[in-house]
Amino acid sequence: MDMRLSGKSALVTGASRGLGLAIVRALTAEGMRVTGAARTISPELEATGATAIAADLSTASGVAAALDGVGDLDLLVNNVGGGDGGEGQLGGFLGFDDEQWRQAYDLNFLSAVRVTRGALPGLVRTRGAVINISSNGARMPHAGPVTYTTAKAALTAFGKALAEEFGPQGVRVNTISPGLARTAMWEAADSYGAALAGAMGMDHDQLLAGLPSSVGMTTGRFVEPEEVAALVTYLASPHAASVNGADYLIDGGSIKTV
Repeated sequence: MDMRLSGKSALVTGASRGLGLAIVRALTAEGMRVTGAARTISPELEATGATAIAADLSTASGVAAALDGVGDLDLLVNNVGGGDGGEGQLGGFLGFDDEQWRQAYDLNFLSAVRVTRGALPGLVRTRGAVINISSNGARMPHAGPVTYTTAKAALTAFGKALAEEFGPQGVRVNTISPGLARTAMWEAADSYGAALAGAMGMDHDQLLAGLPSSVGMTTGRFVEPEEVAALVTYLASPHAASVNGADYLIDGGSIKTV
């Protein structure tokens, strides 16, 4: 299907790896002019042909650098996130100090607030779209580090509020909430997944093999980044012109409620 995105412009945050990199690849394949912003520019991001900008999006200055020179956007994808690595993430609520809370919210929530605030005047002019990459942990805040899941819950609520305010001005705002996705969060040697395996006395590979089924994913496997990217291209396209304020779960059936 032709997504009718050729020639349009997009900014993707957290673009150097994982979901962000897959999204950049999908959008460039549709003929979009993509800018990918990330703290570190990976060779894989450079290979996409997108314009790569090195910026720490957890800071106001980094957000300003990411927006500098991009012009009026047709699409903003707020994908940057993290702070859910292995070290210091398994101690529960009492294990997090103020600085860890601040870091988690700066990266997972306030980065999207700042980037969106800077991009919205242009998005209104182009009647563009915003897509926020949240997490199904926003609906199950107990299912991961509380700093991370509650920041994602704030991001999901933020998307709903923006859709209500800016939908009448032609800007569509939607959210995608992946479940367990095949990313460094779970697979890297220093990841949350590796730390969880260690705490459970399991081999890392053993944990990954059984995790999808253990969290209720009826598909029995991790979500692939390309699946999330395909949904982004659809929501960005004119084919989704009446989709606004939605929160799309892509979690293999983990969430059982209606």
